[in-house]
Amino acid sequence: MAAGAVLLMAFGGPTRPEEIRPFLAQVLEGRAVPTERIEEVARHYEAIGGRSPLNDLTFRQAAALEAALAAAGTPLPVHVGLRHSTPSLAAAVWTMAEAGIRSAIGVILAPHATEASRERYTREVDAAQAALGARAPHVRYVPSWHTHPGFVGAVADAAAEALAALPAERREGATLLFTAHSVPVAMAEPSPYVAEVAASAGAVAARLGSTRWEVAYQSRSGHPHEPWLEPDVNDALRALAAAGARDVVVVPVGFVSDHVEVLYDLDVTARATARAAGLGFVRARTVTDHPGFIAMLAERVRETMG
Repeated sequence: MAAGAVLLMAFGGPTRPEEIRPFLAQVLEGRAVPTERIEEVARHYEAIGGRSPLNDLTFRQAAALEAALAAAGTPLPVHVGLRHSTPSLAAAVWTMAEAGIRSAIGVILAPHATEASRERYTREVDAAQAALGARAPHVRYVPSWHTHPGFVGAVADAAAEALAALPAERREGATLLFTAHSVPVAMAEPSPYVAEVAASAGAVAARLGSTRWEVAYQSRSGHPHEPWLEPDVNDALRALAAAGARDVVVVPVGFVSDHVEVLYDLDVTARATARAAGLGFVRARTVTDHPGFIAMLAERVRETMG
């Protein structure tokens, strides 16, 4: 069946201050997260302006993807579905059904696969399809793109731009510190997540000709006694400083748009950690609507259409 649309999926975020705590309550439903941690994250949102830019950036990516598909001779509407904001995934599937779309290509805007970044999305789509019955569009998902040259090149461009912000005589000695969202070890172990993050980081470092690179994780939540992936980015920064590093370029390879984990956890907290440790600190931008990244998504959509 020929595809009639693209379903572009992302996490979502609060768009104004009064949405912050309801958003966090929805995200953390059923999880044993201490109240103090929830309030801490709410204050992080308040510190970056009381909202997340993620929804706006996802719609920007959708518009760019739609234009790229049209330019390639495959004009398809791109519908946005957000797991924790509006339009929801269920609403996006319903909108496609109302438009008479019987088949769609699904794109989840998360480079690396875990239950949280794949199955939670596909289960919500499955539930929306079940509710619609025979009217529901069939959704086929694009294959992995964590080492696709389009993604790797876009991240490498961002890292190179960040490196260029350092004094010329210190660039060669700078360490690239790649970060991705930490997840519980129990979630990571049955998934390819750790291997995929390392593969992305290694591919970007190779593209830049760098041998000074490491992977760290960030933004953990959950019960403090539950093991999550480590090292934490702040611990990694302190260890690099103790080992004699002078400069670090933090590359958020696990994120394709800015949101609180980038704008606060890296730009505020990690930057302060680096400053206290005496490290030069530059954060690479996220790929967002980098032409190479968008072209890669369009290519994956066209491949999946067959």
